[in-house]
Amino acid sequence: MFGNLVQKELKAISTSPKFVATFLVCSFLMIVSVFIGINEYKQAVIQYETVHQLADEGLNRTSNWRSISYREHRKPSSLQIFSSGLAYDIGRWSDIDANSTVKMKHSIYSDDPIFAVFRVLDFTFIVQIVFSLLAILFTFDAINGEKENGTLRLIFSNSVPRTTYLLAKAVGSWLGLIVPILLPILISLLLVVLYQVPMTGDEWIRLILLIAVSILYITFFILFGLFISSTTSRSSVSFMFSLVFWIAFVLIIPRGGVVAAGHIVSVPSLGEIEGMRDAYAKNKWETFYAESEKRWQARDNEEREEEVNDDEIWARMNEEDSIRKVVTLDIEDYESLLMDDWKNKQRTQQNLGFALARFSPAATYQLATTTLSVTDLTLKSIYEEAFTDYRKEFNDYIDEKSADAGPGAGAVMITMDSEKGFDLSMGKDNAIDVSDRPLFVHPKIQTADILGELTSNVAILLFMILLVLIGSYISFTKYDLR
Repeated sequence: MFGNLVQKELKAISTSPKFVATFLVCSFLMIVSVFIGINEYKQAVIQYETVHQLADEGLNRTSNWRSISYREHRKPSSLQIFSSGLAYDIGRWSDIDANSTVKMKHSIYSDDPIFAVFRVLDFTFIVQIVFSLLAILFTFDAINGEKENGTLRLIFSNSVPRTTYLLAKAVGSWLGLIVPILLPILISLLLVVLYQVPMTGDEWIRLILLIAVSILYITFFILFGLFISSTTSRSSVSFMFSLVFWIAFVLIIPRGGVVAAGHIVSVPSLGEIEGMRDAYAKNKWETFYAESEKRWQARDNEEREEEVNDDEIWARMNEEDSIRKVVTLDIEDYESLLMDDWKNKQRTQQNLGFALARFSPAATYQLATTTLSVTDLTLKSIYEEAFTDYRKEFNDYIDEKSADAGPGAGAVMITMDSEKGFDLSMGKDNAIDVSDRPLFVHPKIQTADILGELTSNVAILLFMILLVLIGSYISFTKYDLR
């Protein structure tokens, strides 16, 4: 009997007039989204290679160690094809030099804001919005529709347990909706192979997990449709309730949770933090320049009494440079304290916002997929940390090379005579070789690194599925079959 009921449900779905049209459209959207994602990824790789090459050429053209300025760029990820997350929102590069702090700049949306208006049509978006709605549309009348047609009473005129019937409905609906989805998914994976998108073994594992989580997400809405259908007697009522809950789950709760967290936990804006940093830096530099002027005046008096050679002037300039570096480090330490406090408050706000948003299966699904593709908030933090470490390593390299180059290498020499006054002259301006500079190592996230975050999101989805399954069972055991 169970098998017959499953076959009946599969036949009802596959022969439905809306089935072929809706699944063709949805499959087309899924394949097109992956195709667009592949093209966007390849263009991003070409752009990354081009700007990286230009940055290297600019570095090689530098004539002295003191004026080196460099930019390091974020490398595109192949998994952003399926779940773009924040890949287009955060900056693509940061300045790497002694005078600039690490800051991600120039996102794709900042360069082309028109794309930010409509966002990206990726695999995750199609599943989150289109397929979840499709699951609701095919299951909202799964039980009360048969009651209205009179077939429900006919089925239970035989000795069919209600549990068997409900389980057959769930299995039949799941097979009827999930199995056809596998075809466009396989075509999408084939496109990745045909277009030779570079994927490591670990990335393939995460992609398979992303697809599995997508199926889990659709499963929730299939069972949720059955739950609503088992709690109402008329299909028109169940359709209205299903649509209202779908809007709440997909559109309202995720955004509402983030907005509520923003009001509960107050976080200063980045502009306020930069203002505090600039005020502190201004005060430190004003003190430095005032004290530096006093030191140079004192040395001026000494130079009038005795002749000073170039080596002594260079030693004094190095002394001033050492004091300047101390001031720079002091400002950076203060900024680091400000940023650490800001990040802690922001992290608290984000955790609260995500906790509230996770009442929505759509938000939980999106957090899971962006975690798997490493296009979540982690993407920004890991690159900022990597850029910060590289900046220190790069600046240490420049300082070492500057010291080895000796006095006056690429510097402006200042001499002062009691009769001639100030005299400016360029020091040595030889070509520099940066071939032995430290190279930036892009951060890599493995599946094991995100397993904890992924497990929690999957556990929430499984709990929601179990909840609606139990709710369907309880409500159907009391359902009026007449």
